[in-house]
Amino acid sequence: MRRMDQRDIDTIVRCALDEDLPDITSEAIFAPAERGRAHFLVKAPGVIAGLLFAEATFRAIEPAVKFAPKAKDGDRVEPGHIVADVEASVITLLSGERTALNLMQRASGIATATRKYVDAVAGTGAKIFDTRKTAPGLRALDKYAVVCGGGENHRIGLYDMFLIKNNHLDRAGSIRDAVERIRSSRPPQKIMVEVRDRAELDEALSVRPDFILLDNMTPQQMREAVERTAGLVPLEASGGITLENVRSVAETGVDRISIGALTHSVVALDISMRIERMAPRLRQS
Repeated sequence: MRRMDQRDIDTIVRCALDEDLPDITSEAIFAPAERGRAHFLVKAPGVIAGLLFAEATFRAIEPAVKFAPKAKDGDRVEPGHIVADVEASVITLLSGERTALNLMQRASGIATATRKYVDAVAGTGAKIFDTRKTAPGLRALDKYAVVCGGGENHRIGLYDMFLIKNNHLDRAGSIRDAVERIRSSRPPQKIMVEVRDRAELDEALSVRPDFILLDNMTPQQMREAVERTAGLVPLEASGGITLENVRSVAETGVDRISIGALTHSVVALDISMRIERMAPRLRQS
């Protein structure tokens, strides 16, 4: 599983809290010394992810918070599953509740969707990849959640792999010209070429990139591409992939399947935070 850099977690959490705080309601009702305990309760089946972000949320408000996970990111969970307990001041619990839930529900939704795709192609040899279609500012969270669901990360950004797409080709003139321009400087990053038809596939094969992306091809076209490539270059399918057709795509023999919907069409997993009831202690005037 891709390890999360604590700096990435803290950056996302700090930005989210800056949008939300101060919590004038909680600060007006409760004394700073009043302590509380809360539970994160899962209300729908899925895959949990984002516990690291939830913990970091409360710790950013109150460094001495006690956060006790009851599950691990990547675990399958069912309704009624308590995935974490947190003890802190009541103000901290209420101030961090929405940010922690927003991050964890989004991450868990991505992980849950990814696991469905991974399960759908099990036994075919094809691997499920994400794309750069992530929420601005949340790429580290989104990419981490995909891995929690059993998928793999494509490019993290524009900087870690060359991906020659149709707009590059239309301007550069040809696949060969684009690849040769890149290779002329001997860069360390790998090269992927997107192809739209058999002619472009043949041209891509002639320059032997590290990967070839089959863009919006039918399963029959993919099978023909697999046969023509004969294992010389790993093939990736992309475009129009759904949970209903991903198995048939995988059975064409492609090595990789990239799916933008994993991160751009997130359905958040239903999770709530419930604070244990205590006798009310209003601030003294």
